[in-house]
Amino acid sequence: MFDQRRRAARVVVLDPEDRILLINGGDPARRSLGRWWEIPGGGLDPWEDTATAALRELEEEAGIGGVTMGPCVWTQSVEYTFGPFHFDQDEWIHVAHWDGETRRATGHEPLEAAAFGEVRWWTLDEALSTRPRTIPYRMMEFLEDLVLQSPALRDGASVEPVDITPDDDHVADWHARR
Repeated sequence: MFDQRRRAARVVVLDPEDRILLINGGDPARRSLGRWWEIPGGGLDPWEDTATAALRELEEEAGIGGVTMGPCVWTQSVEYTFGPFHFDQDEWIHVAHWDGETRRATGHEPLEAAAFGEVRWWTLDEALSTRPRTIPYRMMEFLEDLVLQSPALRDGASVEPVDITPDDDHVADWHARR
């Protein structure tokens, strides 16, 4: 197991209909964890700010460029294991608005290529009615408020980021929902 302390960025991408982009994923080294849906994201390169990293990860993982990056809306500190790595990371989660077309994702690292599956746009109603297992763990708790703020955020409004750090009960619930 390789321990890694890092800073990371993620992005909630909304299309013109306020659908949410999620990527189906799973840990190829621990298939017993089952599958989940996650927003794009990953570690910051040394020279990157969180918005730049979120844009890069979005292009690498979902093949999407040309978004209008909005503010950081959520933060979290989280520990998890993925493949041979144990991550202890601080995350900044931005919102972005996208009006373009998806290209084929080209920046997957080998472990990501084995982990990621379908890229799908979800309506808020679909997401809230099915409540899929997500990364971030607590995303469904805060998603509706974010989508309701979307028009103002699209117009450049700023917000104070909400801390969505999971506690032990959130993590245990996530693992129990395989």
